[in-house]
Amino acid sequence: MVFQDPEGFLAEVETIARLGGEKLMAYWRSLDPSEVTEKARNDLVSAADFASEEAILSAIRERFPGHTVLSEEAGWSNADGSGPTWIVDPLDGTTNFVHGIPQFAVSIGVAVEGRVAFGVILDPCKGDIFTAARGRGARWNGSQCRVSDRPGLAGALLATGFPFRAHGLLDVYLAIFRDVFLRCKAIRRPGAAALDLAYTACGLFDGFFEFKLSAWDVAAGALLVEEAGGTATDMDGGDGYLDSGDVVCGPSGVHRELLEAVTRHRDQWQKTTP
Repeated sequence: MVFQDPEGFLAEVETIARLGGEKLMAYWRSLDPSEVTEKARNDLVSAADFASEEAILSAIRERFPGHTVLSEEAGWSNADGSGPTWIVDPLDGTTNFVHGIPQFAVSIGVAVEGRVAFGVILDPCKGDIFTAARGRGARWNGSQCRVSDRPGLAGALLATGFPFRAHGLLDVYLAIFRDVFLRCKAIRRPGAAALDLAYTACGLFDGFFEFKLSAWDVAAGALLVEEAGGTATDMDGGDGYLDSGDVVCGPSGVHRELLEAVTRHRDQWQKTTP
């Protein structure tokens, strides 16, 4: 079980993530327009999302029938509050996937006693797998990985994402973006938060910030960053990012300066938040 064999359990999570990835690749660049719909304005869902999710949830039900699951499309299941909780994004980066852009992932975090303890992010297109178990470090394709040694924003390559579900926050977000942009080397917006977090854990990005995400976007990736020696917090500097969807992360110096930039605009953000 989880506590007796954490590495064995992490391997099970990886196996289940790969089942979802196989379903995604069966649809890759072959989706019919009729297989894509909008959950909300500019928020897409596709047959690939549902196929990946069903493969993942079926495997969890079969192997761990007593576990709770929170999944992006299916919502909560077996939610009695006891036992581990799987936090599943069967396809992070749906818009990229639909448009044939190879930047998307399966993301699975597993919380034990209210804290994410295991995380797996799979990029089935590039063949990358990122894994972490709390207290045991983070790995990229089986090798230990670390956040970058960047001491601050100067010279940093960052990643971000726009608050597309909360257009009312755009002006405040752009003020934060401008503040950070003028202090770092460059900012990228690849379009899959789980991979942005994984890349930060591996030192490809020096930091990442995004707001109004969902728990399934953040759960596995934030653990990866922490286990790779970085810091991941909400915009108040606390650990409430799963609830708020606001995440700021990177090596300690980058995180500190990112958080300072966010803090300068936080009061206006809170006034604007619906």
